[in-house]
Amino acid sequence: MASPSSLPQTGTSMIAWFQALKSYQRHLSAAAMAGGFAFDNVAYGRVDHPVTQTLLLVYLLVAAASIVLLHYLHAFPEIDGFRAKLRGYLPAVTQFAFGSLWSAFLVFYARSGVLAGSWPFLIVLAAIFIGNEVFRDYHARLLFTSGLFFFALLSYAIFMVPVFTHTIGAQTFVLSGVAAAAVFLLFVRLLNWVSAERLGQVKWQIRFAGLAVFAAVFGLYFLNLLPPLPLALQKAGVFHSVKHLGPVYYGMTEEQSWTTYLGFPPVIHVEGREPVYVFCAIFAPIDLATTIVHRWQHYDASTGQWDDVQSVSYRISGGRGKGYRGYTKKTAPEPGLWRVDIDMVDGRLIGRQEFVVVNGPAPPAKLTTVLD
Repeated sequence: MASPSSLPQTGTSMIAWFQALKSYQRHLSAAAMAGGFAFDNVAYGRVDHPVTQTLLLVYLLVAAASIVLLHYLHAFPEIDGFRAKLRGYLPAVTQFAFGSLWSAFLVFYARSGVLAGSWPFLIVLAAIFIGNEVFRDYHARLLFTSGLFFFALLSYAIFMVPVFTHTIGAQTFVLSGVAAAAVFLLFVRLLNWVSAERLGQVKWQIRFAGLAVFAAVFGLYFLNLLPPLPLALQKAGVFHSVKHLGPVYYGMTEEQSWTTYLGFPPVIHVEGREPVYVFCAIFAPIDLATTIVHRWQHYDASTGQWDDVQSVSYRISGGRGKGYRGYTKKTAPEPGLWRVDIDMVDGRLIGRQEFVVVNGPAPPAKLTTVLD
């Protein structure tokens, strides 16, 4: 049993420990965001799964609650004890929730299979870490985190409104934006109700920040720089033949060089008028049906341009966890570099498969694989 003289020393050491942590508050916030990102990077499956929907909603609620509670605590210039400690560490809670949200959004965007589908969120993620170190003043941080909250709301709506409406396209995207904006206005009113005096200095700046986020995301969408979420490319490949017997698809291909694992396009040999097949599996939420287009393009080395050769469209329907499977073919393709863009009918890119065609017989040992 501890002696009475040791108790004050223990209390003093605890206070010193909390003070030491407080000096690293901003770094803890960044670490918490990184932790949330890493934790959820392997936790998400289907975007229409109830667990995924629940997790995203919980993180949004945690982010909103921590921002509002911190705003309330800052209404008191002099606080101590538990409330002082809570005020010191609420930013880390906010950042952990945001980190978890960004991890989910980036995972789903990256599943488009091309950098064009995820680079906006990579930029935002970098901006978040920079902002975490730059915005130290309370009002600046309130403005910053409120803007991030609206961005998270908008990103969540872009994923989830198609899940519930079973539709996809420009009208659904606009509906997502309207729903997110309505919730954000309620959030600003809640901040105003908690402490109108503290919010009064930045209320209009927060609304302007929300408008700027709204305009930026809509601009990216209508410039075709955002993929048609929640569709996601699960698998793609180039084959000598693709067949299906009942629910099982089989593809015949040739063994590839180890360089394909480094991102180099696979090589496929074509003799005479043999066809080349491109297979893909595209995830879509349950009860969502839409049209997919395979745009076959050949690279013209003399002009440095991709030439459109053919476009083939087909319908897909959602619900299958590993994606709706489909394929198209091109007979007797020219030698050289090819790519097949897997698009929506409006040209929005879902994914891409590149490959190199070489004239000549294929290696004798062709490989047959199950395309699940």
